Amino acid sequence: MLSEGNTAPDFSLRGSDGKTHTLRDFSGRLLVLYFYPKDETPGCTMEAKSLSENLQEIRAAGATVAGISADSVDSHCRFAGKHGLEFLLLSDPGMETIKAYESYGNRGIFGPGTLRNTFVIGKDGRILKIIRKVKPAHHGAEILEIVEALSGK
Repeated sequence: MLSEGNTAPDFSLRGSDGKTHTLRDFSGRLLVLYFYPKDETPGCTMEAKSLSENLQEIRAAGATVAGISADSVDSHCRFAGKHGLEFLLLSDPGMETIKAYESYGNRGIFGPGTLRNTFVIGKDGRILKIIRKVKPAHHGAEILEIVEALSGK
């Protein structure tokens, strides 16, 4: 089981910016990597908006935000455009990265799928904080508090 202090699993995923990204692309800064079930669903939209509302402060604390779901890049682009999201969304249609980050499982009445988990990864690629079973409404404020504490801001 992944735990804080472990090296974060690498990935190579296409993003909403049209580029392919790996974990190494984010080295040297904090990375907030959040996993979510599906674009345009109520909880996922609420979570993305919460992160977006806190994005400038999260960036000022030295962190980058990226979301991952199994949705296509096209779906991510529509979702980001509709809601004015200014952070990267990564597409994992094969769910390899989702599974590597232990973010696939039983979602109760919704059945199996992507779990709402967030990993804060340090500048050296190690997992600093894991938040499982994220509550979407205030996730942005929660992440801001964590990255400010980690960066000493």
